[in-house]
Amino acid sequence: MQGLLGKKLGMTQVYDQEGRHIPVTVIGLGPCVVVQRKVAARDGYEAVQLGFLDQKEQRVNKPLLGHFKKAGASAKRVLREFRVGADETAKEGDTLTAEVFEGVTYVDVSGVTKGRGFQGVVKRHGMGGGPAAHGHTSHRRPGSIGMRTQPGRIFKNKRLPGHMGHVNITVQNLRVVQVRKDDNAILVEGAVPGPTGSILVVKKAIKKG
Repeated sequence: MQGLLGKKLGMTQVYDQEGRHIPVTVIGLGPCVVVQRKVAARDGYEAVQLGFLDQKEQRVNKPLLGHFKKAGASAKRVLREFRVGADETAKEGDTLTAEVFEGVTYVDVSGVTKGRGFQGVVKRHGMGGGPAAHGHTSHRRPGSIGMRTQPGRIFKNKRLPGHMGHVNITVQNLRVVQVRKDDNAILVEGAVPGPTGSILVVKKAIKKG
């Protein structure tokens, strides 16, 4: 398996064997249930569909409920697909836990960042703003954005005020500090996207072995 679904439990700090302080994020991984196994002969590609977090049956529509029962699994809140190799042994109904990451050194973590709402250019893009005194009244505004007669318009992707945050982000090559199989959690060095309690996709790093 290349990855699992998890939940951000928060940040803390641990110390290594040399006594060095390491800030870590605690991610609760699984248990994830294999809801569907896709094979190249039937579906055109190899993958497993994982379900995470139990859901009340009355909150799931009938087709999806039948999908879960076919795999012998209870209703789940989150479904995600993970590509696997043809030699993957996981089958429908299997339960995967943090043991998947036993011996893994680096992971990639994907999640939805915290939403910041509508923000100006100073907070959203780190612009300097205008002068702070001497009669100036344009302190945190973007300033002039106009063009000359040619082209006489604003180019696309001009950095301006707007919605900030609540976007999908992947942080790559985070070091795995600990794998706690008894707690079904891993500790990764540094921060990951999203607030505490948000859903994360944790995969083995593709750029570092």
